[in-house]
Amino acid sequence: MPRDFDYAGKKVVVIGSGATAVTLVPAMAGTAEHVTMLQRSPSYVFSLPSTDRITAWQRKILAAPLVHRMTRRRNIGLQRLLFNASRRFPRAVRGLLLAGVRRGVGKGFDMTHFSPRYDPWDERLCAVPDGDLFTVLREGRASVVTDTIETFTATGIRLASGRELAADVVVTATGLNLQALGGASISVDGEVRGLHDVCTYKSVMLEGIPNLAWVFGYTNASWTLKVDVAAAYLVRLLKHMDATGRTVDRAANATGAGVVDELSSGYIRRAKDAMPRQGRDFPWRMVMDYRHDRKVLLSDPIEDGVLRFTGAPDGG
Repeated sequence: MPRDFDYAGKKVVVIGSGATAVTLVPAMAGTAEHVTMLQRSPSYVFSLPSTDRITAWQRKILAAPLVHRMTRRRNIGLQRLLFNASRRFPRAVRGLLLAGVRRGVGKGFDMTHFSPRYDPWDERLCAVPDGDLFTVLREGRASVVTDTIETFTATGIRLASGRELAADVVVTATGLNLQALGGASISVDGEVRGLHDVCTYKSVMLEGIPNLAWVFGYTNASWTLKVDVAAAYLVRLLKHMDATGRTVDRAANATGAGVVDELSSGYIRRAKDAMPRQGRDFPWRMVMDYRHDRKVLLSDPIEDGVLRFTGAPDGG
């Protein structure tokens, strides 16, 4: 959508139910005549304050670097707690998430639009800053329709149910396709290597492909949380190679499981054949756990008995 696009007074339909859609709807609702979020199926959505009051209070009495470390540790712990609780007690977590939506949208709202058929964290959760999506729904400036598209018409969208949504503007906030390596192909000594034919080592390198670091973040937490420690590990590895004068050779340990199999989203399933496979055991198997990765990537020895080095050590 162009930056200067004027949708004031227009009927807008946003197709999708993920993070992009739940962000666009409240942002456009203040200017458009009405915004409709059209979704094929619901997602779990929860309100998250844009200002951390605990951190704001701590900044008044503590040094900023300390507050930053405390906030980071607390947020990592809370996110991990939510994920683990979702796996162990899915019905209870589902109830808490839906209760939060119910409070936000008010009485009389059709909760089927926010009641997914799957358990929490089978797909990623969507955070709503300060409940702004719930506010525009409660005030009638936006609405949610759960249906599938039959066709586009001259005046909007005809749905499979026969209903027609009037639309002056349609925004497609769905249909994401994951693309590894920016679409680049890999070849080693003239032989093309497909990512699905290899597995990863500690989520930072690829089996049998030299001179390449491939960092894969978390699917159940902030992506950059893993990328930070992975980058630090790669620096440790390069320094070790410089110090010893050796290069890395990796062994095979692949299975048929994919690195994104933990989630069931449509864009995740579509990407299965484009992503590396999982190994049978760690370090050839991804572990979506920051505490584990922090120890393994930042503290454990580079020479772990699995990663094989070639070439004689300097001075050996």
